[in-house]
Amino acid sequence: MAATYKTLTPADVVNTRTLLHEAVPITGTIVSGTYLNDGNIKNYSHGMFQSVYDYPYLSSSANHIFDLAVGYSNNSALSSSASSQNAKKINIYNQMAQVLVGFDHTGSVREFDRDGDLTAGTKLRECIFINFARLLVKDEIKKQTFVLTAMTGGTPVARDNFMTISDYGAEASYKVNSPSGEYGILYTGSAGAAGTGVGLIYYQAGVAVITGSIFSGSAADPTQGQFGAPWKTYDTGSFEMVMTGSEISASCDGMRNAIGNIEFDNTTELNSTIYFCRAYHNDFNYSANPTYLTGSKLRVKTSKKDQPVSYVTGVGLYSAKGELLATAKVSEPLKKTPANELTVRVRLDY
Repeated sequence: MAATYKTLTPADVVNTRTLLHEAVPITGTIVSGTYLNDGNIKNYSHGMFQSVYDYPYLSSSANHIFDLAVGYSNNSALSSSASSQNAKKINIYNQMAQVLVGFDHTGSVREFDRDGDLTAGTKLRECIFINFARLLVKDEIKKQTFVLTAMTGGTPVARDNFMTISDYGAEASYKVNSPSGEYGILYTGSAGAAGTGVGLIYYQAGVAVITGSIFSGSAADPTQGQFGAPWKTYDTGSFEMVMTGSEISASCDGMRNAIGNIEFDNTTELNSTIYFCRAYHNDFNYSANPTYLTGSKLRVKTSKKDQPVSYVTGVGLYSAKGELLATAKVSEPLKKTPANELTVRVRLDY
């Protein structure tokens, strides 16, 4: 226990925040099922979503990358009792909307909105949900770093044409009217706010919501949507046919085979409290260690005229009641005499 204490003033304590970023690349080869035969794509008996791993999920070295699901609003034109897993697709949409969009004044679940206007904006009623693992997202996705490339034509083997989706300009124009935190609008190309939103990216939640309409076909060719015909790989036709005639796992398979790459920067928020422990010229020149004295004399002094000398080897932070809360050690002993002063910077991270 310390024998001498020095009170820290507010001027001796500083709180700081540091944001650490890490690039996260997810290649389309893994997403489409590089280890498909060995099982890096996991489907569940409930059939409501599937999980993607970077290695076969039964391997001890496998890391969970994201969960994938599709769903539509009860107000969607695709909503029908004849649709495959109709109730589950509506439940998925409502569950995600409750968490990410919230409720209106009547207590009804709000629908996803193309431009972030939760009242009069165009609604996203048929959506693909990509829920990234916390292992990758950490505290949040860094704004204006999310990029998803998807196939616009050809076959999954050729993968010859891609379109890019990104949160262009989100660093300066992100939205805050979500119960789950901040989010940005996903655009195709680099049109930014001048273009049409095709989805939403929720930064703290780590969830990307992409409208299914980008896969919708035209009257001339119902199998060719804005993102081409990845669904034809499964002989299921357009996105609408997949959403209504196939189970969720089949829809997820189609989406995975359309993905080229996904990349973003994650964020780790490091909060710190820094204590500046100052020893002035007349502070801590003696030691409370019993070995500092021999025969009532200071070991470090050979005559009465010599100045006292002590060596600082660590700092202890105590409560107001004298309880030791934390200790910090210096790399080498610091010599302290009445002729010098020391400032030891102690940082606690959390």
